[in-house]
Amino acid sequence: MLNTSARLLELLSLLQIRRDWTSVALAGRLGVSTRTVRADIGRLRSLGYPVDARPGVSGGYRLAAGSAMPPLLLDDDEAVAVAVGLGSLAVGRAGIEETALTALAKLEHVLPAHLRPRVAAVREATSTVPALEPPLDLSALGSVAAAIRGHERLRFGYTKPGGAEEPRRTEPQRLVSWGPFWYLLAWDLDRDDWRVFRVDRMVPRAPTGVRFRARVIAEADVVRFVVARVSKAAWTYRARLLVHASAADFAAKVMPIPVEIEAIDASSCRAEVGADDPDRLALWVAQLDVDIEVIDGDELVVAFERLATRFRMAARRRSSLPMKGDVEG
Repeated sequence: MLNTSARLLELLSLLQIRRDWTSVALAGRLGVSTRTVRADIGRLRSLGYPVDARPGVSGGYRLAAGSAMPPLLLDDDEAVAVAVGLGSLAVGRAGIEETALTALAKLEHVLPAHLRPRVAAVREATSTVPALEPPLDLSALGSVAAAIRGHERLRFGYTKPGGAEEPRRTEPQRLVSWGPFWYLLAWDLDRDDWRVFRVDRMVPRAPTGVRFRARVIAEADVVRFVVARVSKAAWTYRARLLVHASAADFAAKVMPIPVEIEAIDASSCRAEVGADDPDRLALWVAQLDVDIEVIDGDELVVAFERLATRFRMAARRRSSLPMKGDVEG
């Protein structure tokens, strides 16, 4: 059995993972009696952690937002700085976006009411270099992350590419950050199948409070599935290539883009590729540093010719310039 201090930390962690816990469920997870759970809840409250209790058979405990910061050794200014910093990391490209997001969700869950306007004010008063896409709504991202962490069904309005919004009911599985967007992999309850949603097109509704048993999917499979759905859905042009490299070597070059590859022999393979236009596809293939022939795709051949002409022109103009150190006269 855990000692009192370790048990309190474990209890606090459990309260942060889910919205509601019954005393019986907490007792089972901690390996103690419900009487000990009640005593430990009282200890957390004495330390400043706001734990609400609901009486009755279906009652339980919930970690609520408090009137003061719990003893995290942070003053008000430090708490605001941490919240704003985590928010910046959550929409950045530092490789720790999801970790920052879960930490932000935990912090904002217990952030005192008088500090929330300060955090919002800093966000609203901060300008960033304009990107190709509008900034992501952190509240929407946080709501999705909280539903995933708590295994809670998620309802939201989803704006489709055509502009129409429709209601969706899902069991959220995982967030995937790729390029300028965040994507949600979720089980769509109305379609009885996996779906991928762009978070910036989602408007989460009020929490449902309905729990579900998460489906087990390997992290690598989640990423492959999302990338495949997102990439192929955006392809408006496709072509088939003969690649003068082994299937394994070519697959390593194109990861994580979902390209269908068929091995021919140890030094060649066939591949189906695609993009939203032939010129962009030609430029991407040229960057792979591998010899290819176009089997099917006349528009791609023309795009390669345009690209070759542009490259030759650029090289010719460069060669006509005087070299550094040349003296005219």
